[in-house]
Amino acid sequence: MRHRRIPRSKWKDEATSNGKRWIEQAQDGMSAERFMQSMIGYHSLFEGSLCSMIMVQGVKQRVVNIGIGTKQVQVEPKGLTVADYITAQSHKITPLEMGIINHDEDDPTRLRRLCMILALKQAYIKAIGHSSGFDYARLEFNVPEKTAMGDSFPLTGWEFRVWRTQLAVARLNRIVNEEYECVSAFFRGTEDSRFIFYETQEELNKWVQFINIDQMVKVVPKLSA
Repeated sequence: MRHRRIPRSKWKDEATSNGKRWIEQAQDGMSAERFMQSMIGYHSLFEGSLCSMIMVQGVKQRVVNIGIGTKQVQVEPKGLTVADYITAQSHKITPLEMGIINHDEDDPTRLRRLCMILALKQAYIKAIGHSSGFDYARLEFNVPEKTAMGDSFPLTGWEFRVWRTQLAVARLNRIVNEEYECVSAFFRGTEDSRFIFYETQEELNKWVQFINIDQMVKVVPKLSA
């Protein structure tokens, strides 16, 4: 809101009964239609070294249905084989998804597929405002066919944007490379669901902005002014 030069006294941070947040600014001469379209829904998430925030503008009924999911591409705890890690996560995965994950024998590919599916489920669960106790196995994402199911019914009207984030993180006197599968989920109300995969940095830069900790430290005084 500061970037839009809207003073703090002119907007409110609101929340639905299930914790979905949106920003509502004062109408102040805006037409009714423009005011209804000015709501900003947002969701934030932190995992590993990655802090993510996503936002969208529009009518309240749409913008509150937004969520982001991130899953670091690594086994947990360290030392597990990829096969054992996939088995440990099998209660979150449907048989169809397990077949997609294990379609190839290459461990890095299998691990990335698992993390992508888990990130898809996390983004959707956060978008609808359910708690962390939601049963992941109720959802099924057929990534190759670009379809999504919930309780055996099609999830229509959703847009899923999928991308990969790679970080170089300073750990004491060395640099550690980290990789994350990332997904945004947003309800557009269309007749079907849409999957968008971003394969290049040029495509991703059109709507995603990456900010490191040094850049954040520089803007903190401006945010608190």
